[in-house]
Formats: sequence, C-alpha cells, structure tokens
Amino acid sequence: MRRSLRVLLVASVLAPNLVVAQAAAAAKIVVTPAGQNPNPNLSAGIRVGDMLYASGQLGMSRSAPDTTIEGQTKLALENTKTVLEAGGTSMANVVKCTVFLTRQSDFQAMNRVYREYFPKDPPARSTVVVAALVSNGALVEIECMAVIPK
Repeated sequence: MRRSLRVLLVASVLAPNLVVAQAAAAAKIVVTPAGQNPNPNLSAGIRVGDMLYASGQLGMSRSAPDTTIEGQTKLALENTKTVLEAGGTSMANVVKCTVFLTRQSDFQAMNRVYREYFPKDPPARSTVVVAALVSNGALVEIECMAVIPK
C-alpha cells in the first residue's frame, strides 16, 4: 500500500511537468512573411497543437504613428490578422482576446473598431486599463488566441 501511494505521489508531481515538456516540444514559432513582422523583438506567435497564441500587438507604426485610439486599434488588429494568417488561421477562429488600454475613456472608441473585426459572435475578451504600454505613445495592445482549423 505504501509503495503504490509513493508511486502515485511521484507520478502526480512529475506528470504536469511531462505534459508541459511535451507541449513545449510540439510548439512551433509563427513567422510572418518577410518585412511584415509586426514586432521583430519577439515571436509573432506560438502554435501548439490546434491553438495559436498571438503575441500582443501594439497599434503603433514606426513610419507614421497614429495618435488616435481608432487608428491604433485598427493597426493592432491588422497586425494580429497578419500573425494569425501566418500561423494558419484567421480572425474568424479567434476564441479569446485581451485588450490593454492606457485610458479608460478610449474604451467605447476602441470597441467600435474592434466590432468591425468581430462583427458576429465575437470571441471572449478581457479589457484592462494599464498605466502605460511598452512603446511611448501606445494607447492599445491586443493579444489573441485562435483555433487552427483542421
């Protein structure tokens, strides 16, 4: 009895680590087409099994930064769309998004643009107001998870 209990305890401790190790081994980095990587400092996304986890995308452009929440939301979602398509899925397969805003007053305007990308049956979403984002002048960052169709 003690031996089987010990084996069960060891297995319950090691099993979650084994699952994580197997998932990491199966993970594939998403590479966007040349010149279209929205942020070269990180993986655009990670594909694990039938799921794609897109990194958060800012609504900032180095060449012509838009200072409006509408423009930044659109660019963040266009960048997300690029990552999803490079990973074999689309905006129609998004199941969860997290939106980070620097100003609560931008929520309604961001939501109007967001609805253009998810007009019917929108994915689950969390919206969080934060003190600042990593890029100076960034008003919004959006990250999404999507199913990859078989």
